[in-house]
Amino acid sequence: MSCKDQEEVDEFWSKLSEGGEEGPCGWLKDRFGLSWQVVPTALPELLGDPDPERSQRAMAAMLKMKKIDIEALERAAAES
Repeated sequence: MSCKDQEEVDEFWSKLSEGGEEGPCGWLKDRFGLSWQVVPTALPELLGDPDPERSQRAMAAMLKMKKIDIEALERAAAES
């Protein structure tokens, strides 16, 4: 599920994970056992950054997350 911003990620994550199970990298199972990946539209932009070091830092940060946090990904990508 592609979300335009953090507010939308938070909203869908909260609703879909209720009674379900949170997983890694934006994945979750809802209360019916259906799998969803809730990701912001910013994620492919960060992972596809032309600077491979920036994209690798964003990927490393995402791999540590359950719910995707756009601000944390942007901070990780910007680190030097």
